[in-house]
Amino acid sequence: MASAATRTVKTAWMWLVIVLAAGIAIGSYRYFLPGSPGAAPTVVANRLAPTGALVVHIACAATALLIGPFQFVAAIRTRWPSWHRRLGTAYVGLCLVGGLAALVLALGASTGPISTAGFGSLGIAWLFCTATAWRFARAHDFAGHRRWMIRSFALTLAAVTLRLYLPVIFIAHLDFNTAYRAISFLCWVPNLIVAELYLARTAAFRTNRPLAGLSQTPG
Repeated sequence: MASAATRTVKTAWMWLVIVLAAGIAIGSYRYFLPGSPGAAPTVVANRLAPTGALVVHIACAATALLIGPFQFVAAIRTRWPSWHRRLGTAYVGLCLVGGLAALVLALGASTGPISTAGFGSLGIAWLFCTATAWRFARAHDFAGHRRWMIRSFALTLAAVTLRLYLPVIFIAHLDFNTAYRAISFLCWVPNLIVAELYLARTAAFRTNRPLAGLSQTPG
């Protein structure tokens, strides 16, 4: 009974992540429309946005956010492993290019050096976790690959958590610039902490046993 309840909770959380990720990703594509309707003032004010880094970052990060959740669906890994690999390769490439563009944008943050530090650290961590996940996959260490992919996607989800924090600024009547500096860290540090707690508490990652749909032998 407990196992069935746990599976139900996990499924509910997965669907919540899929819906939120899809909503934010699709909404982010508005920056490609004429006039960028509903563009965020802090994004538009970024000093380095005109370099093209903003367009590259949004295109890559939004698409990674859109396809990322499906990499964790066991049924896809089991029934369509080739699609899992293709989507995974696309996800890694999108994160790496999007992460490099994020580093450029961090240097031009309109809310100052604290935001630069927060978003810059996010970019570095995102690049590192994604590249490490790819390296484990290439080595056919799929348990290690999935550990680092969970970390990578937790950081990709910063796009979602950032937008969940924004309404709080207005509801609580906080100073926007001060709150946004805090959000530059809050949008990703708690995500990574939750990912680490999940990895520490999940038997599959403690024992390093094979995961559903992923062969442990080179092929």
